[in-house]
Amino acid sequence: MMGTLLSFTFMAIAIRELHSAEIHTFEMLAIRSLVGLVIVLCVAWRFGWHLIKTDQLKLQIGRNIVHFGGQSTWMFGLSLLPLAEVFAIEFTIPIWVLLLAVLFLGERITKGRLIAVGFGFAGILVILKPGLEIVDSGVFVVMASAFFFGCSITCTKKLVMTDAPLAVLFFMCLVQSPMGLIPALFVWVTPQGIEWLYLLIVGLMGLSAHFCEAHAFRYADATVVIPLQFLRLPLIAIVGYFLYQEGLDWAIFLGALMIFGGNYYNIRQEAGRSPK
Repeated sequence: MMGTLLSFTFMAIAIRELHSAEIHTFEMLAIRSLVGLVIVLCVAWRFGWHLIKTDQLKLQIGRNIVHFGGQSTWMFGLSLLPLAEVFAIEFTIPIWVLLLAVLFLGERITKGRLIAVGFGFAGILVILKPGLEIVDSGVFVVMASAFFFGCSITCTKKLVMTDAPLAVLFFMCLVQSPMGLIPALFVWVTPQGIEWLYLLIVGLMGLSAHFCEAHAFRYADATVVIPLQFLRLPLIAIVGYFLYQEGLDWAIFLGALMIFGGNYYNIRQEAGRSPK
């Protein structure tokens, strides 16, 4: 999980620096997907091509359309809002997963899930402070990102019933490469010097974050792993404070804690019902 936290942090810093250099979001997405595709193909060549085989091609494509929407709005949101606020709003992803799983996967509504949803939306209101402040348009961009990622995770829950995790990564890179590259050609800015390093970091950290998180869930229960995810917020807040002189807003931490608390309560409830 420390690998996951550091991966997301380094990726966010690299994206912020690339935005400062006027590298477009589509260009970042295209290069990230191409870097990831090369790495995944090398792994498949070494350990077997069967690992990237899929039995649900249409779902793979659909998942990556919404995942591309999530990635593009998240990257764009990093240029609009303080880093800590982006990461705090991102904690709402599990709420969207809960709601979508009930609607499309037939999962039932439980007490824990209702509490998670209620605390989640209450936490968002605390972060946004509607009526006390004008809500920044960037907030809606990041909330759209959380919704798209929620859709993507819901699709992934069904995909992993038949496909290997490497297949999910392979089709993510394969499908999203042209989705990013084609529009990027119209806004292309040739990277200079250290900007190439930032682009490489975005590509590598995107894969390492997923890889480390997947292995964290293999080695420990969700009740141990999920609380560590909350450390993303203070970590990125410290980065934003020292690198970009971003203020530390108590409402962001309180709202994020409420969202996290609801999600964690639901996880504890789910773990209690699971067979040992």
